[in-house]
Amino acid sequence: MQWMIMPFRRYADFQGRSRRMEFWMFQLLNLIVGLVLAGPVMFSVVSSGLADPAAIDVDPFAAIGALGWTGIGLYALYALAAFIPSIAVTVRRLHDRDLSGWWYLGAIAASLIPLVGFLASVALFVVLLLPGTRGPNRFGPDPKDPFESEVFA
Repeated sequence: MQWMIMPFRRYADFQGRSRRMEFWMFQLLNLIVGLVLAGPVMFSVVSSGLADPAAIDVDPFAAIGALGWTGIGLYALYALAAFIPSIAVTVRRLHDRDLSGWWYLGAIAASLIPLVGFLASVALFVVLLLPGTRGPNRFGPDPKDPFESEVFA
């Protein structure tokens, strides 16, 4: 659980490095929160669709209901709260690979081009999966072993 909330503690910290564990556990937290908050929306839509299937054709937003709108509102609040930490942890993860955080902006800009965007997304995903550089790099000490000395290097 500590790894999941660490990006919230380092809210807008774009300096330093983040381990794979911190990045992927934060992504897992985002997935879990999204699934939990999508539950009321799906329950509301399904239950109203079973009660009156013709109502969904007339006004699809009415099928969501109060419970569904509450889930959507809570997810919107969570998404706003997690937006900056999500960018920051991704930039720090790129720093762990000894890449500039500007590569993330480049991948977002490339995603606007149909085929290039897909390739850029796959490349970014692969980079985020790879282990960080061992030892200190230009962005700071190794988060796995911050006390590693360069005595024998």
